[in-house]
Amino acid sequence: MASLNKVMLIGRLGIDPELRYTQNGQPVANFRMATDESYRGQDGNMVERTEWHRVVVFGKQAEPVANYLHKGSMAYVEGGLQTRQWEDQNGATRYTTEIKAQRVQFLDPKGASQGGYDAPRQQAAPQGGGGRPQQQAAPQPQQQDDDLGPAFPSEASGMDDVPF
Repeated sequence: MASLNKVMLIGRLGIDPELRYTQNGQPVANFRMATDESYRGQDGNMVERTEWHRVVVFGKQAEPVANYLHKGSMAYVEGGLQTRQWEDQNGATRYTTEIKAQRVQFLDPKGASQGGYDAPRQQAAPQGGGGRPQQQAAPQPQQQDDDLGPAFPSEASGMDDVPF
């Protein structure tokens, strides 16, 4: 039997993404994202509910996320749930569940014109090649009604107003 670990969120960042690098130089961005829902309670009044999510972005997409998104930005995040175990300052075992993002799409009006970023896919090196895995190009955006925009910020028009 097959299994599925898939999360899709649209929400706003609660903090600016924090960009760090692993010991081997791989970029990692972390941020918290809020999603909210409203429903009518038993008393007939509208109830607002906010859920907070921890998101981690690895590899090449971490840097654009840290550079283009900020607290309050609206974004689409697609990935899977991952639970990490760690030890706190007192030596107690703690657990953190987070979304390991595979795709982050910028949804703010300005960010939407800059596009989002798909995680690059890796394939194994051919047998006998002895080299590193080869990077495949990120998939092109869908050309349907649900077009999410270009995969890389540099492919988007309107890059003249980017502050760098």
